[in-house]
Amino acid sequence: MYFSQFIDRDDYLLRLRTALGRPRAQFIVVYGRRRIGKSSLIRQVIDGTHGDVYFLSDQTAEAHQRALLARIVAENIEGFDKVAYPDWETLLRALNRQVSKRITVCLDEFPYMVKSCPSLPSIIQKLLNERSLRFDLIICGSSQQLMQGYVLDRHEPLYGQADEIIKLVPMRARYICDALRCDAVNAVEEYAVWGGVPRYWELRADYGDRQSAIRNLLLDPKGFLSEEPLRLLRDDMRDTVQSATLLSIIGNGANRISEIAARVERNVTQLTEPLGRLRDLGYIRREVPFGEDEKKSRKGLYYINDQLLAFNYRFVAPYRSLLELGGIDRVMALVDSQFPQFTGYCWERLCREFVSGNVVGGIAYNVASRWWGKVFDERDKDGRMAEIDVVAESMDRKHILVGECKWTEAEDAGRIEARLAALAPLLPFVKRGQTIHLAVFLKERPADSGAAQVFLPGDIIAQ
Repeated sequence: MYFSQFIDRDDYLLRLRTALGRPRAQFIVVYGRRRIGKSSLIRQVIDGTHGDVYFLSDQTAEAHQRALLARIVAENIEGFDKVAYPDWETLLRALNRQVSKRITVCLDEFPYMVKSCPSLPSIIQKLLNERSLRFDLIICGSSQQLMQGYVLDRHEPLYGQADEIIKLVPMRARYICDALRCDAVNAVEEYAVWGGVPRYWELRADYGDRQSAIRNLLLDPKGFLSEEPLRLLRDDMRDTVQSATLLSIIGNGANRISEIAARVERNVTQLTEPLGRLRDLGYIRREVPFGEDEKKSRKGLYYINDQLLAFNYRFVAPYRSLLELGGIDRVMALVDSQFPQFTGYCWERLCREFVSGNVVGGIAYNVASRWWGKVFDERDKDGRMAEIDVVAESMDRKHILVGECKWTEAEDAGRIEARLAALAPLLPFVKRGQTIHLAVFLKERPADSGAAQVFLPGDIIAQ
């Protein structure tokens, strides 16, 4: 990210600096999805004046990459680039001999280097096993699948070699307030589009308002982020067509695996692996009703987990042909009309994250989730379907929070509270003796809040 100040990531920085402060040279692995801020994080600990080396690889030939790295090293070790190094082992050993003090060497976009030289991980393994390196080595990459394979696959040379493995995840919504200098309500709406990816925040900041940013970055076929979903999939997936198809189907409302299978005309069992890969990469998530075992539940629903991907497959991909013909105004009108509903889904997730693992109303709660299913009472023996947006059990299991989320104006909190109060005693997961706490999560303060706890964007974003 290139904001005037480095936002958040304090925990990652602490881990990096702690590792680099250890007595012996370290091997550190940093990975995460495209534009998540990996390079920016590493640059916080790289000091060129100290002799540190930062090398951003590209997809050129191996010999050319070696020459580029040698040229960067030569800025601190005179004449280092005057030698033609026949392979990576020769170059790295020469660097190790010639450094006069402990420095840090970062090989960014490491998968590109391995693509041109598949033996590079084995070479690094040999150097690490000798325990003679005089410099800290950081490898970094955007291909989550490849980076995980290099260090977490027991069959790979670098398995078990890393002193520190850091996976960057999206930033929390609270930091978008600092990045875009907006209030909590606007922060939720911005986060609904850009998610927690700092580079997207930087690009959004170049425009005066959200609508202009959406038009120019996402809807315009020439926009900087118009092809971003495909770039993300190319980083990590062999079959981008299948992955894009699954994301498109899920993004347009087919959430049950049976529905997804029917639309792609495949057997359900054939989708287990591709859906699993998308989940592992963080692009989709599978939700089950509160209280059910995720592995055993047959009620699982799939949702796109990345906000920009969710926006793309809701508003961009289905209208790609229209956008190519210049129909940006028509699609933008659709975005405006459906945006409150789209933001509402994001608001629900933020509210569940707010409750999860936190103290709410003086009570410490476990992970929050949704619940849906049938409830039964004397008037309706066959049961009726019901849904709860936020459900969480306290750590001591004596309390349970039941909440509803709304992203609309002028909501009647009393009406919502009455619905929750009537529904709560019928919920099958409430245990005998548990105290039920009602919560309402609203976009704006209601005229009448009733007895339920009311939480507004300022409460949720401040977490």
